[in-house]
Amino acid sequence: MSSNTSLVQTRSNLPSTNTPRVNVISAAVLLIPTIIGVLITIATKLPFGAIAGVLLGLILAQAPRIARQWERAVVLRLGKYVGLRGPGLFWIIPFVDSISAWVDQRVITTSFAAEETLTSDTVPVNVDAVLFWMVYDPEKAALEVQNYPQAVSWAAQTALRDIIGRTSLTDLLRGRERIEEELQKLIDERSNPWGVTVQSVEMRDVIIPTALQDAMSREAQAAREKQARIILGQAEVEIAHSFEIAARSYRDNPTALHLRAMNMLYEGLKEKGALMLVPSSAVESMGMGGLLGAAALRQQTLTGSEEKPE
Repeated sequence: MSSNTSLVQTRSNLPSTNTPRVNVISAAVLLIPTIIGVLITIATKLPFGAIAGVLLGLILAQAPRIARQWERAVVLRLGKYVGLRGPGLFWIIPFVDSISAWVDQRVITTSFAAEETLTSDTVPVNVDAVLFWMVYDPEKAALEVQNYPQAVSWAAQTALRDIIGRTSLTDLLRGRERIEEELQKLIDERSNPWGVTVQSVEMRDVIIPTALQDAMSREAQAAREKQARIILGQAEVEIAHSFEIAARSYRDNPTALHLRAMNMLYEGLKEKGALMLVPSSAVESMGMGGLLGAAALRQQTLTGSEEKPE
């Protein structure tokens, strides 16, 4: 989102000094002299009474003003600042006093962005952020800066570009909270002389080039594959160590070795039609000749019984 669009959205939430404000008090002040003038015209049958009443009502109707609870009116008398008015009903001198600004003291949101900004490692990024700010001193906001919403918007955008320029892409992606705190502090320092304080800054999105996204994805995939291979290698080392311990136990206990061999044959022959491959050295060293013959005979018996017709 561009800064111009953000500025328009921000300004649309603020009251305009040129917008006419009609209130009940002004209407009553306008009607009373008008009615009196009309009555005088009826009594005297001269139009001057009605005309004078309407003119007087129009002049007096400029005096009463009403400010909402969250607004403050900046009043100038003959061009000189005389004070703040509001909230509620207040009176000004028509044609002498003027209201230069209606200052909104609620929390205001401003969207701002930094497009195609280079990080410290020369990577172009687009960053969208939201600024939450408010006016704590309406007098400074009206007198110290020409257009405080626009000034805050430009200060936020330049501060964001400044921080991106001295931050690497890795820190920008991983350290959002720290960057948001630095950005809030920097904008606050620039806007405090204008009577504006920044409550928080939130980064909505960080967009990097598509080619760089693909490269980062491949890098992450390669890192995951490397980690998987390391874990598999560590598992192989642990298994080999376990086999070494088992071999030492079987070397000192031939009976346990024979029992283990019988268990291995049993596990292999549980499934019908299974094929067992036993090294000849194991047959000789463990005396498994008779055992293998019996197992083969049993397997042949099972296979033959399945082939007989019912």
